Parts: sequence; structure tokens; C-alpha cells
Amino acid sequence: MKFTELKDNIAAGAAKVYLFEGEDAYFRKRAEEMVKEAFLTLPELNFSSFEGENLRGAAIGGLVSAVRNYPFMAERRIVRVTDFHPTESEFENYLKPLFEDFPDTAILMIVNRESKRGADLKRKKCVTYVDCGKADAETVARWIYITLKRAQISCSAATCASIADYCLADMSRVSVEVRKLIDYKGSGVLTQEEADDLVYKDADYRIYEMTGAIARGDHGTYILVSSDLKSKGSDEISILNGLFSHFRNLLSASSSPLSDAAYARENGMKEYAVKMNRRQAAAVGEKNLAAWTGMLYDALSDIKSGAMTPASALQICENSIFFGRK
Repeated sequence: MKFTELKDNIAAGAAKVYLFEGEDAYFRKRAEEMVKEAFLTLPELNFSSFEGENLRGAAIGGLVSAVRNYPFMAERRIVRVTDFHPTESEFENYLKPLFEDFPDTAILMIVNRESKRGADLKRKKCVTYVDCGKADAETVARWIYITLKRAQISCSAATCASIADYCLADMSRVSVEVRKLIDYKGSGVLTQEEADDLVYKDADYRIYEMTGAIARGDHGTYILVSSDLKSKGSDEISILNGLFSHFRNLLSASSSPLSDAAYARENGMKEYAVKMNRRQAAAVGEKNLAAWTGMLYDALSDIKSGAMTPASALQICENSIFFGRK
């Protein structure tokens, strides 16, 4: 199941083994907290934690014993193990007997940042798998809308989507920014203007805004975003690097014969991001992208060799991009 389904799952009753797996740290942490809030009493006595990297072979027996221990003055005890990737033989020897006769008085939480070779835990008996991978922008925007609504704050779908974009759909950042918005508003209607003023925009998103302005030939917006980046600590070299990296990614996506879904899988991206990159690449044009990528690479090389100052290099590139496009 997806992380967003976990609340309803918990409401239906406790699972025996939870596998929280995925690269989103917020989802993993919040999933743990939700299980503890629902089922843990006297945590100082009924909660224990293990590091999976230290559990090899017979050492797994310590984890099994902790799960089988009876809770103290509570209905259940909870055992957590992080980054746990037993081999198939380790599972057969130590975990399979436990999973086939799992005590009703315990919950085991396996919290993994990534899936690795070994036993496929998500398909084992009595395991409830929760996908804690990066969510797409639409899912994040929906989470923002629901969270604000629960706090008695109404917000348009478009504003929620912009908040997700500003944070690059990173739930760790989104959760902080939404908490800040709730503290600021208290209740009422959150406007787009308030979101724009209060939500910190990720540097990568600001680069995306700049390249979007370039695609439209909107020099004024480009200068505003560039000036804002500089006022918050970015320098000419970081802007040049950001533009180079973004244009290179646009060129790669545009020139690839793969479908959006296939390209996303091959490059570890979300399909939504590939669609946005290809849309922006079409607006700019492949010839321009190829020319600008080469020009930015040369400018960065000239800075490193001392042939040009960062300020001069950025100005020359900006002039060429806005006034020398083909």
C-alpha cells in the first residue's frame, strides 16, 4: 500500500509486521510514529530497536527473542529494526518460524531506506508493506490540501500544487513548510500570495523558474528570480552550474526515443518530471538547448582556467541566451 493509505489500515487494527520501505525519510519516520501513537503503551518498557546491519546469522536470534518477549502492563510491545536485509537462508532459518507463528502481543516494524538483494520481505507471510518512496507532485499536493483542511485552513488546489512544486515534492521540506503555514494562518483561507511569500523556494525550483522564463523569452522574470537567488546566497557560478545541468537534462530528455515512463525508469526520475522537462524542451528547441549547453560548459571551463570572471561569464551567457537565440 501507499503511505497515504496507512492511516485507514491502522484504523482497521494492528498488523503483525510492517515493512516501511522507500527513500522518503518523512514517510518512513511518520509511518513509525503513526504505529506507535496507535498501539504503543509505556514505550520505555515496551519498545526496542535494532540496527539491521548488525544482524547477521545467529545474531538475528536477538531480534526474534525481543519480538517474543511479553509486553509489560500493555497489550503489545513494538520492535523496530532499521536497514534490515536478511538473505533467503537467514529468513528460512531464523525468521520464517517467527512469521508463521507470530505472537499477538507484538508488532515488528522493519524500516528500510531501499530494497536490496536478499529475501523479498514484502511478499512474506503476515508482512504489511508500505511504500515510502518519493511521491509524485499530485499526491503531495493532495496531502497538503488535506493537512491544511484538517487544520481549518482552506486552500485552492492550484496553490497546493505550487507549494509542492516549490519544495520539489520533497515531503521532508513540504511538512516543514505546511507546519509553518498552519502556525501563520491559524485558520481561514490561505491565498496564493501568502504561499508565495511564506514558502521557501528550493534553489532547483528557482532554476526551473529561470529556464521557464528563458523558454518564454521573459527577461524581466528571469532577472527577478536571478536576483532573488543571489540575495539568498547563490553566486554566478552556482547559477551557471544550475542552468548547465538543467539544459543538459532537457536536451537528454528531448533527444531520447524512450517513452516518458521508460525514460523515468532508466534515469531514476518521476514520469511527471520527464513530461515537464520535455514540455519545456519543446518550448526552447533542441538547437538552442544544444548551443546553450555547450556555451555554458565552455563558460564554466573558462572560469576554472582563469580566462574569465564568473560575473562576466554569466552576463555573456545571459545575453547570448536572450538575444542570440535561433
